[in-house]
Amino acid sequence: MKHILSLFVFFLSITSCIHTDVFEKNVSIPSHQWDRKYQPIFEFDIKDTTSNYLLFFTIRHTDAYGYSNIWLNAKTFLPGDTLPIETKTEITLAQYDGKWLGRGMKMLDVWEHQMPMTKDGIPLHFSRAGTFKLQLQQIMRENPLPQVMSVGIRLEKVKTN
Repeated sequence: MKHILSLFVFFLSITSCIHTDVFEKNVSIPSHQWDRKYQPIFEFDIKDTTSNYLLFFTIRHTDAYGYSNIWLNAKTFLPGDTLPIETKTEITLAQYDGKWLGRGMKMLDVWEHQMPMTKDGIPLHFSRAGTFKLQLQQIMRENPLPQVMSVGIRLEKVKTN
């Protein structure tokens, strides 16, 4: 038992020293009905302006979600700016045959996607350091958009060799 406890403490100390260059935050959608008035804001700090980053949209929905995609209005607030840069983007969630692209939890009929937010998954480059804000709004024809459980973003620093 003493060896197991020592091994656990050693593992915990090793993993606490590992730094990952990832920001991820997800928010629950009230009543699983995403109203376009509900526009979650995600704040993240960029310190390294020499690296590139991959930006992903994350969504969790039920199997009853009625679309193969989702249209978003993404408002990006640069550090120190009060007016956003607005980008409308379509995120594909299913293949042409209707098969979901994400990971599924079949017993729960829940699907999770992590899809690139940039065209062709091209990395982003931040030319200034500071706190960025990204506000997401669903702009689908149906409002509120049913069967959406949570949404979020994931930002990963691109590893260079």
